[in-house]
Amino acid sequence: MTNLRIVLGDQLSDNLSALTGIDERSDVVLMMEVEEESAWVRHHKQKIVLALSAMRHFADTLRRRGVNVDYIKLDAKLNTGGFTGEVQRAVARHRPDRIIVTEPSEWRVQKMAEGWASLTGTQVEVRADTRFFASRARFAAWAKGRRGWRLEHFYREMRREHGILMEDGQPAGGQWNYDAANRKRLPARTIPPARLRFPPDATTREVMALVERRFPDHFGALEAFGWPVTRADALRALEDFIAHGLPEFGDYQDAMKAGAPFLFHSLLAPALNLGLLSPAEICRAAETAWKSNAAPLNAVEGFVRQVLGWREYVRGVYWTLMPEYAERNALAATRKLPEFYWTGDTDMRCLRETILGTARYAYAHHIQRLMVTGNFALLAGLAPSEVERWYLAVYADAYEWVEMPNTLGMAIFADGGQMASKPYAASGAYIDRMADYCRGCAYDVKQKTGPRACPFNFLYWAFLIRQKDRLSGNPRLAMPYRTLGLWPKEREAAIVAEADAFLDRLDQKAQSSGVPA
Repeated sequence: MTNLRIVLGDQLSDNLSALTGIDERSDVVLMMEVEEESAWVRHHKQKIVLALSAMRHFADTLRRRGVNVDYIKLDAKLNTGGFTGEVQRAVARHRPDRIIVTEPSEWRVQKMAEGWASLTGTQVEVRADTRFFASRARFAAWAKGRRGWRLEHFYREMRREHGILMEDGQPAGGQWNYDAANRKRLPARTIPPARLRFPPDATTREVMALVERRFPDHFGALEAFGWPVTRADALRALEDFIAHGLPEFGDYQDAMKAGAPFLFHSLLAPALNLGLLSPAEICRAAETAWKSNAAPLNAVEGFVRQVLGWREYVRGVYWTLMPEYAERNALAATRKLPEFYWTGDTDMRCLRETILGTARYAYAHHIQRLMVTGNFALLAGLAPSEVERWYLAVYADAYEWVEMPNTLGMAIFADGGQMASKPYAASGAYIDRMADYCRGCAYDVKQKTGPRACPFNFLYWAFLIRQKDRLSGNPRLAMPYRTLGLWPKEREAAIVAEADAFLDRLDQKAQSSGVPA
């Protein structure tokens, strides 16, 4: 029997279920670089390079094991540009008895895979993706019948189930969550560690040239590319983080600093989401660091919560609620994405620093994404579809299953509270407390209104005023709504007018300059 075993671009794992039981004498592994995956949104150039280079290295690894790999390059003469077309061509070439594929990570690709049997006349076996702590069914069972899906409840079950940071059935240190200890501002004189980066090898340089030819107008630059593209380098990156980032990660995971995009963050998500690392080995490495006194518990627990808790949780939300989830717009937001999300051309220093860093590295850490670009999108009422596609396009670790719930559920509250108990709306005071961006900004974070006022200040209050009917009953917003209750109507109207004028200027600039589609 001949099996055609398909390995998709984010399934670069030796233990992939589609490769289990492979017969190297007769089976063929199909790997495909296709135009539709590189361009269905305007992916950052570094994101495309990372995926294609990692795929080519993984194919070479399989070949060294004696596996027959049928690898379709992006610029191959007969490449149809889509998964389905390439699967049909591969079936015609190899005439397999069966197609084997691990369940795709994204909804639209799963829909494609479900049509391959009828289109090719070949049996298709879709295997579960066993690289996660929780299967899709496991999360759905947890979520069934619950009024609210809160991370903390799910996270505790995962800790118990997998025995991570547990002692005699109880959480290590006596409490489940050390988040309260993880909100410190970075001291001015603290110098973040130099992080391990990986200069492009010959394969990566070849892909970089290809991407510059095929996608010259895509967002971002390639000069600072330094992501791991092999499992060996991904393991080195993990070791580097455990040694140099993790010990201080807990204290400063919410901090931001101009000119320091990485701080103490892991930088592992791109490799993890490609399959070069597993969540289990990452969590165990962090736990080992705590047990050996190489990192404090608050840092290790905070990191484990991101991987064992949050990453698994958002995947469950995605697969339990798709495809309806993609259409959520609970706050009826409709404004177009401002031009500066692509150019960084804004006088708001926090946004400029975050967006220019994103263009340079295809990276921003979670607080920059949530409380800078996400907070602005929320307060400005940007259309969820536009915001979601932007996040998907610009970050090296962004795949729809992990990006969409983070965007719709956390950043802009478009799901109406499915994931978060309140919108993560904040004035400029939050950014001033957690970053040094406000120093040297064209605006004054202390001013609430007027031409030099930080726009986050009047946008915050205008957002609460506009959304009063939807949000005033939320107990976690009781304090600001009590404050608003003391305002005269004239003051409310003035704040809304100032916010409208600011946002209208952004719209006019976008219309005159044009923005990427």
